[in-house]
Amino acid sequence: MPEATIDTVREHLETLYRAESGRILATLIRLLGDFDRAEDAMQDAFAAALERWTQEGVPANPRAWLVSTGRFKAIDALRRRARFDAAQEKLAQELEEKLSAADVTAARAEENMGLEDDTLRLIFTCCHPALAQEARLALTLREVCGLKTEEIARACLMTAPALAQRIVRAKAKIRDARIPYQVPSPEELPERLATVLQVVYLVFNEGYSASSGDSLTRPDLSAEAIRLGRLLLDLLPEPEVMGLLALMLLQESRRAARATPDGELILLESQDRSLWNRAQITEGIALVEQALISRRFGPYSLQAAIAAVHSEAAEASATDWPQIVALYTVLARAEPSPVIELNRAVAIAMRDGPEAGLALINAIFSRGELTDYHLAHSVHADLCRRLGRHAEARLSYERALELTRQEPERRFLEKRLRELQ
Repeated sequence: MPEATIDTVREHLETLYRAESGRILATLIRLLGDFDRAEDAMQDAFAAALERWTQEGVPANPRAWLVSTGRFKAIDALRRRARFDAAQEKLAQELEEKLSAADVTAARAEENMGLEDDTLRLIFTCCHPALAQEARLALTLREVCGLKTEEIARACLMTAPALAQRIVRAKAKIRDARIPYQVPSPEELPERLATVLQVVYLVFNEGYSASSGDSLTRPDLSAEAIRLGRLLLDLLPEPEVMGLLALMLLQESRRAARATPDGELILLESQDRSLWNRAQITEGIALVEQALISRRFGPYSLQAAIAAVHSEAAEASATDWPQIVALYTVLARAEPSPVIELNRAVAIAMRDGPEAGLALINAIFSRGELTDYHLAHSVHADLCRRLGRHAEARLSYERALELTRQEPERRFLEKRLRELQ
């Protein structure tokens, strides 16, 4: 086969891996009942695809092909190990029984149907109440978002080896406790929902503003989070599910305006609002209004309401800052956190002037909070810059620069520092 064709297949597989590996892995975990076995099977399936597709062409349904091949690769691996461990033989037999000749057609149909919500099953599994809260988040970020252990460790302020051990223990707990890979029954859904909403929003945030790397965003993750939000809303049409979906849609609507064609960061106040996605804004506002009318709303609905106020301003100067401050005040009471305090401080600075916002941020720092959060130092620097306190602004920009892990943000901060020289 010509080298160019091999390159074409390799490129196709790389694209497929970026777009589909999360869902393929979720399905293999459901079918094989083991995280590590599923990860090995998926890698083996992609390696097999490079060889087979260059000879036979790309199949009509590449995702189903990779799932099916991965499953058979896992059984082959168990068979090889069975020479030394009888338990592996039993496992292989169990998996093969599910693949009896009479069942193959139905299983493939199930794969095609189940692929649409296996990620949701995986999220509910990773968020099982038997796991500690910190383990749920770490496992979800690793298995659903595909983040590297080092990236999650930075986000959790832990060392990579300690975080890796946390993930290993969580996987063992799921295996040993035989926690099922399934969406809970309608009766169990409400008590499991809060954590699931949290991790879906984490997935979205990683896609909307990547925690590290060369790109500002990861559109595949944002799209996946919105898809999961829609599935959740079908399962449980509660106000906070509406609020989360509305929040994600309203934030996502700004994607095209958030960076220049060469990837440079554009702040909200400088964005070309004609590039905002009006369909997503209309859908998001309708959802948040429905959530607020219910009067059973919570933090996601309030954040969505804030995003809606921004969306309704034709230009930055027309933003209704008093309304945004009022919404942040309610949000801070409902869910107190230093990050929400920081956002409220920004809103107050826009309403009352930089000095007022700066005082609130200094109060947060004086409590020892957000001192390692690069956005807090970046906001502090910006307010000092607006007040003409350039020496303080430079110090804060330099601290933000030390802490950021994302290249577009790094370049933006460096530009600000050059402007202050």
